[in-house]
Amino acid sequence: MIKLDHFALLIAVAAIVALSLWPLKSHGEGDHEEDHGDAGDGHAAAHWSYDGADGPEHWGDLSPDYTACKAGRMQSPIDIAADATGLSVGISGNDYAYQETPLSILHNGHTVQLNYAPGSSMSVEGEKYDLLQFHFHAPSEHTVGGKHYPMEAHFVHQDSHGGLAVIGVMIEEGAANAALADAWAHLPAHETAAQMVADVSVNASAVLPADGRYYHYKGSLTTPPCSEGVRWFVLSEPISMSAAQIKKFEDTAAPNARPVQPLNARLLIGSN
Repeated sequence: MIKLDHFALLIAVAAIVALSLWPLKSHGEGDHEEDHGDAGDGHAAAHWSYDGADGPEHWGDLSPDYTACKAGRMQSPIDIAADATGLSVGISGNDYAYQETPLSILHNGHTVQLNYAPGSSMSVEGEKYDLLQFHFHAPSEHTVGGKHYPMEAHFVHQDSHGGLAVIGVMIEEGAANAALADAWAHLPAHETAAQMVADVSVNASAVLPADGRYYHYKGSLTTPPCSEGVRWFVLSEPISMSAAQIKKFEDTAAPNARPVQPLNARLLIGSN
């Protein structure tokens, strides 16, 4: 299990802003950590994008529901200092209880997302978080020492109270990613609802790197409504994709990265 000791609990950032539950839908909030879909009152969420008049610098003005995007003090993503160090954790294979799942893939207009069937989870401080889905950004949203990776994957988890925990995994150019090869063969070229692909499965545990070290901080969704209170665990070891795999995603959904946000009074906790 992922554990943060008493020291981390004492220094971790102040109160977590309450998060509302969200349904996974192919439209609306669009991200993923983050797919909130339509607003709970039945009205469609305000349109947003990654550039122009409804790009990141304007998100907070697009809807009263998006106020946190400009007024929040615990926003994501952030830059991770190259010398961030701290606590120890076990190998990642002991941290997660992920199962293989049938491939359910969609393009929500902002990213490509793989929905996960019930039954896979991780544990944080004794609290179970179910894996809901994972999706991708290009370039990476988090930076390390001010530098972007070509891509980043976000594994989105939710506990029984609606709280979120997201594992961020950097993606560098290198060898082809075999664990994602079947999914990439069915990568949607344009916006589409979720599709079940017969006789194809994916296993999140095979996608994650072997090294379980991470950087932890309290942050937010990286897309509107930018709700705060998200537990972020950004793994220090990247995974690889081939240049062709990266380009295929870029041609489909990129650029889809929010600029880094101020750390403000938060503490970044690392593991080694």
